[in-house]
Amino acid sequence: MTADDSFGRLDDDGYPACTMGRAAEMLGTTQGFLRAIGEARLITPLRSAGGHRRYSRYQLRIAARARELVDQGTPIGAACRIVILEDQLEEAQRLNAEYRAAAGSANPSAAA
Repeated sequence: MTADDSFGRLDDDGYPACTMGRAAEMLGTTQGFLRAIGEARLITPLRSAGGHRRYSRYQLRIAARARELVDQGTPIGAACRIVILEDQLEEAQRLNAEYRAAAGSANPSAAA
């Protein structure tokens, strides 16, 4: 992969561009928090050739939501489960909308 290819991937939500230290800094949290949500299997960071954790923008959004819930007093395990369920619901709603559009039966009044 050339440098030009790498820069193009920075727009990819799934590209693991952030180190653990940078991710913790961006989220205003600790590296321990990122390890904890990894252990709870909320996110699984990819590893660099040297074994260092790398996070994608998508994973950072998920981690930020978990941090928000923990900051509100939710235990970390429960926060991780809530975020997983929210993510699954969002994906199901997206797929449902795609299926409706493909079937030609999208009904604006049923979107509420």
